[in-house]
Amino acid sequence: MEHIVIIGNGISGVTAARHIRKLSDKKITIVSSESDYFFSRTALMYIYMGHMKFEHTQPYENHFWKKNKIELKKALVKTIETDSKTLHFENNETLTYDRLILATGSKPNKFGWPGQDLKGVQGLYSKQDLDTLEEMAPDNKACQRAVIVGGGLIGIELAEMLNTRQIPVTFLVRETSFWNGVLPVGESEMINRHIKSHHIDLRLGTNLKAITDDGNGRVKSIIIEGTGEEIPCTVVGLTAGVTPNIDFIKPSNIETDKGILVNRNLETNIDGIYAIGDCAQQRKAIGLRRPIEAVWYTGRMMGEVLAQTICGKTMAYNPGHWFNSAKFLDIEYQTYGWVNSDKNKPDYENHFHWKHNDDTKCITVSYHKETQEFLGINTFGIRMKHEVFDRWLTEKRAIDYVIHHLHDANFDPEFFKRFEKEILKMFQNKFQNA
Repeated sequence: MEHIVIIGNGISGVTAARHIRKLSDKKITIVSSESDYFFSRTALMYIYMGHMKFEHTQPYENHFWKKNKIELKKALVKTIETDSKTLHFENNETLTYDRLILATGSKPNKFGWPGQDLKGVQGLYSKQDLDTLEEMAPDNKACQRAVIVGGGLIGIELAEMLNTRQIPVTFLVRETSFWNGVLPVGESEMINRHIKSHHIDLRLGTNLKAITDDGNGRVKSIIIEGTGEEIPCTVVGLTAGVTPNIDFIKPSNIETDKGILVNRNLETNIDGIYAIGDCAQQRKAIGLRRPIEAVWYTGRMMGEVLAQTICGKTMAYNPGHWFNSAKFLDIEYQTYGWVNSDKNKPDYENHFHWKHNDDTKCITVSYHKETQEFLGINTFGIRMKHEVFDRWLTEKRAIDYVIHHLHDANFDPEFFKRFEKEILKMFQNKFQNA
């Protein structure tokens, strides 16, 4: 019986395992050193915030794996020997495979800061990270201040988590405005104000120089680059992005760059070895998408697609139109298609921006300035339907059509109806006066 081994029990690896099992009787083993069972990584923050317990983040009962003949091995892979198709573990055990799926995920970026390995310095990615945070910042007495380094989505999640326990937070963001490498100016500046309204000490255009030791191997403070200002703290959250978790793979014959190089079928250069999820890097980018996408839903899609290939129906990975969602404290964010930041916007892209006067709701619609084709939309504080925008992007609708039919994308009619007329009026005024 063919043995499929999957390294990584995140959404990518587990989805691949589930779908391979639906389609075949192949032997399946999932290897992970992080946790005994699969859990929803995106729900980690809600455990710390008291909204759920860890067991609530596990979508499958513990007996699910045995019932579905999916073997679980908790172990850390040290090396991969591709010629003999053998995994070597840290405990000196080995495991052979017929085909191998690499779904090893990401790890937090570290940039060689002095003190970055001290106790109390951490990312927010794994179950172990959550356990460490609970130990170091159980309340505002044990942790009188936390410093977060890096202004991405993980950083804002960590800020919200600490904020719920009344732990003062200083937020160091290298950019001159929050996430302005992704968001247009109007949205980025609204999020700046929103973060500050939650009494978070947001420091824009600020870099970390060093993390100091209290003499016992724990964090004492951080030093800001340039000014030399010292900020006493107990926890330092490193949230300046993630990189593929592939260090143990690099010595093997498997080709890597920033990630594990794959083709559209998610195949590596070694026959019978595949990569999916955060660790996979497309040799040739798909459309405007980045070669590496550390996004939950793309990992799930890769797992589903690869299962078809593993079970005899070769299928190319085709993720369709870009979309994503997140939360900036209590403002929900959705994006469909492409809405580039002002610094990354191509010459042909124009934006229509509307913001509600309560400063917590806005939309930005991008369109081609010559053809008027709808290119994408960002929404903050207003929920929209994914399938509607996906259809409009496929149909290449004009921006005029999209604005006049926003009610069709309305996820919550009672809530959104108040803003439709205002958005349309502003759009008409903008174009009539253009």
